[in-house]
Amino acid sequence: MHYIYSMEKKIIRTDNAPAPIGPYNQAVQFGNMLFVSGQIAINPANGELYTGGDIQVETKQVMENLKAILTEAGMDFSNVIKSSIFLMDMGQFAQVNEVYGSYFTENPPARETVQVAGLPKGVKVEISVVAGK
Repeated sequence: MHYIYSMEKKIIRTDNAPAPIGPYNQAVQFGNMLFVSGQIAINPANGELYTGGDIQVETKQVMENLKAILTEAGMDFSNVIKSSIFLMDMGQFAQVNEVYGSYFTENPPARETVQVAGLPKGVKVEISVVAGK
């Protein structure tokens, strides 16, 4: 017996999160899975990048951008299965983790956190997530 599954990619886009700055989408839903592109601290209301230097303020904007995309897809942080955090300075991990953790109050997802040599637009943190229904 053969089964053929037909699933389509659905592009998720919201004005409540920054518009892509390259050839990618904010998120792509495939079946019950949602793949959210890495978010940085761009304020979607005015398109401005946060450059104030406070890693916690920067992380909060990143998490709010992720939240807006999840919401557009009919999900929230409880649907997140996996996250990836990219940091310019692992020495700021505790501060990022404090803000990040406030969005995952129960059953946090699997995660990796890595220090990188550079991030888009010179930001200090970028976070991506995979979610499912």
